[in-house]
Amino acid sequence: MIKSMTGFGAGDCENQDFKVHVELKTVNQRYLETNFHMPYSLNMFENQLTKKIKEYLSRGKLDINVRFQDLRDKAVTISVDMGLVDAYGKALDEINDRLGLGGRPAAAQIASYPDVLKITEENVDLAGAEPVLLAAFEEALGNLVAMRTAEGENIRADLLARIDVLEGFVAELEKLAPEIVASYRQRLEKLLEEYLAKEDIDESRIIQETALFTDKVNYTEETVRLHSHFDQFRSIMGMDEPIGRKLDFLIQEMNREINTVASKANSAGAARFVVDVKSEIEKIREQIQNIE
Repeated sequence: MIKSMTGFGAGDCENQDFKVHVELKTVNQRYLETNFHMPYSLNMFENQLTKKIKEYLSRGKLDINVRFQDLRDKAVTISVDMGLVDAYGKALDEINDRLGLGGRPAAAQIASYPDVLKITEENVDLAGAEPVLLAAFEEALGNLVAMRTAEGENIRADLLARIDVLEGFVAELEKLAPEIVASYRQRLEKLLEEYLAKEDIDESRIIQETALFTDKVNYTEETVRLHSHFDQFRSIMGMDEPIGRKLDFLIQEMNREINTVASKANSAGAARFVVDVKSEIEKIREQIQNIE
C-alpha cells in the first residue's frame, strides 16, 4: 500500500487530571526526522513518543505540536524580589519629587512591574499524564496515516497511468528500431562501396565491420530492459511496505536505459519519443519523492 509523505493528523485525550491536544504534520524527507514542540515538562516522554512514531512512519519530516493542561489543583508559592521593590520604590520617589507629586507609590503598582513577584509551582508528578499523552498521540498518528494513505492511492493511480504511457512510447521506439538499423546499414554500405572502389581492402572484413557498427545503433536490449523495469515497477507498487526508495532506484535505471537509447538512435523520429519518455520519467521521479 502506497503512502504519501505529506499529511496532517490531530488527536485529543482528557481525564480529570490532564488534557492533551496533539497536531502532527509531515512533509517530504529522505529519512525520518522529528521536531517536537511541547512544554518542557513533557520532555521526559520524548523517547516513548519517538518509539510510537516509528511504529507508524518510516520516512518524512514530522512536526509535533502538543498543547498540555494540568487540571489538578497545585500548591503555589509567591516570593517577592525585595531588591527590585526597593529599586522601583526609589525610582518612583525620585519621579514624584522631580514632578512635585505627593504620595507614595502603591504596593499593587510596584507588584505589577516585571519580575517583582515570582510565582513558583511545587514540583508535580506528571507520570500520570503519560497514558493521556500517548492516547492523544496515537489518535493523531492514526489520522495522519489515514490521510497519507488516501493521498498515496491518488499517487498510485497517477504512477500506474504514467507507466502505461511510458510503455506506449517504448513500443513506438521498438517499431522504429528495424528502420533505423536498416537505414544506418545502407548508409554505411554505400560509404564502404565508394571506399572499396579506391582501395584494395578485404571485402569480408568490411562486411564484419558493417555488422559490428550496425549493432551499435540497435537499442533492442535497452527497450527489453525498460519493459522489465515497468513490470518491476508495477510489482513494487503492490508491496505492503515503504517503497519510495525502491521506486527511486528503479526510475534511475529507467533513465539510464533511455539515455543509452538516445545515444544509439540517430533518428529524428526516435529522438521525439526519447524526449517524451524522459519527460514522463521526470514526472514519475517527482511523484516518487513524495512516497514513503
